[in-house]
Amino acid sequence: MGTNDTTRLLTPGVEIPYLGFGTYLVPNDEAAAVVRAAIAIGYRHIDTAEFYGNEEGVGTGIRQALADTGLSRNDIFVTTKLWPGNAAWGQTPKTTETTIASLNESLARLGLEHVDLYLIHAPFEREQRLAQWRGLVELQRQGKARAIGVSNFHVAHIEELVAAGLPLPAANQIELHPWSQKPALVRYLAEKGITPIAYSSLVPLSTWRTAEGHDSAKTAEMRASGERADSPFKAMAAKYGVSEPQVLLRWGIQSGYPVLPKSTKPERMRQNADVFSFRIDDDDMAAIAKMDRGDGVAWAVGDPTKAA
Repeated sequence: MGTNDTTRLLTPGVEIPYLGFGTYLVPNDEAAAVVRAAIAIGYRHIDTAEFYGNEEGVGTGIRQALADTGLSRNDIFVTTKLWPGNAAWGQTPKTTETTIASLNESLARLGLEHVDLYLIHAPFEREQRLAQWRGLVELQRQGKARAIGVSNFHVAHIEELVAAGLPLPAANQIELHPWSQKPALVRYLAEKGITPIAYSSLVPLSTWRTAEGHDSAKTAEMRASGERADSPFKAMAAKYGVSEPQVLLRWGIQSGYPVLPKSTKPERMRQNADVFSFRIDDDDMAAIAKMDRGDGVAWAVGDPTKAA
């Protein structure tokens, strides 16, 4: 890809921006202001989820931003996710019918007639995965979701869809960063024409989540590792005249992954958005390729990508 390529073809007729804005851990009562600011800065992909509990605020922020900027709904790519329900957590797994109802409820909270991408958030229940995916296929047929996909799915989960004769997902949103590169899964997605969307891109930084006051699973464990004081990304950032987060986000984009940085601080939001003005050279990309540590860190209990 070129330095200034800003979108990737997701499915025929649907382009996904490489630069997205994540809203995980943004409270509903703060989401409108944060999303409004993100769109004003230049973000054109807003990512939320039923599980985040902030769809109402996100939708309000989108509408406010459209009024502020004169942009149209078609200028903003919106992703939300089905929470599938996990019986192991005392939840009722979604059926095809309740999956359809869930997106209709999400659309009502967002104040939108459709989303651009609807994902199954995680592959918790083997018995229900196919039923939920059939629900997404129907929602796409109805025009409620322009594209459909999954999140945290591994090869075996996607092969279940293939074996059932169902359409492949257009995307798989997974944790991807230099410490968790998932080469086998990424190769499989490329072979199937499935777009990897990267979340938790900034995990290798000491400020990941804690700088925003949004601590979460495994953050304390990562801080205690003490491995970031001499981060190799500091040298790369100095070399390119950018910040460490910009290097990590640019690595994702240059690898072909739309990214979803999240910040509630305007200056950091602006900095994170500046990822198309430089390119990581081949030597540094090769060095980063050797940094893979295997598993990710986002799921403290029961990584769903390892589910049978």
